[in-house]
Amino acid sequence: MNQPSSPFSKQQLLPQEETLEILKQKGELFIGIPKESQHQEKRICLTPDAVNAITAHGHKVMIECGAGEGANFSDLNYTNAGATMTRDTKKVFSCPIVLKVEPPTLSEIEMLNPQANLISALQIKTQSRKYFEALAKKRITAIAFEYIRDEDGKFPAIRSLSEIAGISSILLAAEIMANNQHGSGLMFGNISGVPPVEVVILGAGTVGHYAARSAIGLGANVKIFDNSLTKLRNIQTNLKQTLYTSTLQPKNLLKALKRCDVAIGAMRGIDRAPVVVTKTMVEHMKKGAVIIDVSIDMGGCFETSELTTHDKPIREKYGVLHYGVPNMPARFPKTASLSISNIFTPYLLKIGEEGGLENSLRFDKGLRNGLYMYHGILTNRTVGEWFDLKYSDINFLIF
Repeated sequence: MNQPSSPFSKQQLLPQEETLEILKQKGELFIGIPKESQHQEKRICLTPDAVNAITAHGHKVMIECGAGEGANFSDLNYTNAGATMTRDTKKVFSCPIVLKVEPPTLSEIEMLNPQANLISALQIKTQSRKYFEALAKKRITAIAFEYIRDEDGKFPAIRSLSEIAGISSILLAAEIMANNQHGSGLMFGNISGVPPVEVVILGAGTVGHYAARSAIGLGANVKIFDNSLTKLRNIQTNLKQTLYTSTLQPKNLLKALKRCDVAIGAMRGIDRAPVVVTKTMVEHMKKGAVIIDVSIDMGGCFETSELTTHDKPIREKYGVLHYGVPNMPARFPKTASLSISNIFTPYLLKIGEEGGLENSLRFDKGLRNGLYMYHGILTNRTVGEWFDLKYSDINFLIF
């Protein structure tokens, strides 16, 4: 009796090697952008042009009415770009992806849907244990944009905002000096026959570099102090000119501070900014001199610095004018919004191309570096140690 012929060939019946499906499939994103509730926060994560690029790729963007007004982007601009506008805050927070500049408050976390994705700043120094417990309870996946790395291993968001802070520190100093109520009446600018304004910059990082570039462009005489010789060397190379640079030796620093009209504090530390200018040094400065402490969000690098607001930005101590507003880029909300939007837009388009945030985190190591909460599980070691919370390695969870 003949055997019935098999529908499979002998080759097909042999055990085959198992292959994992790693095909990237495009996914539709639904992004919600709420209006910032933090006092004096006028920035927005996406500009109308960015929304236009995102909606053109088939994604949806819902924005709370008035969210872009602080940065001079009207609701009509966003509607024309393809966004859906709503006055319902809860509706915006119920989107699968929520995009914010400032971290959400505890009441805003309550409005998030379980398993939602949150992309915002973390600002670890302003957080409490309750913030992370609230995110864990909702099983949120959260990314801090200040921790995202690019292909070169740099932090694009921090660099971008540092550039703005560096330039704005000089613009603010010029404004304060010209102010009749407070300032010395001096003007930046290399006026023939008039000695140039003397500027001391503490820190040769990104903020220091852009502050120096702006001050030199306005004709000032600039002196830069930092304990890293590599940074001091790099700043001279990048600015393509020989500058006065020095390590933080008290004698040299005091001599420079006595003569300067403007002092910019741009030092960073691990936990707080190092205090490199003492009260006694400030007492020796010129009357009417200006201190702009860009490091104030980390405690400040002038002993006499105090937190101030955009409403009352200046405090006078020992005849020296102190500016201590922590969120300097927020003073230029449109420029800061354009800058943040340039960082977010390629990432959002990439997340859509790769079929959602989950897949992007698998493929993009730099984006994964920004992750601090994965489905309610804390994955950031710094946060875990800071707040004494249990944390897990993301590489064991995601694959």
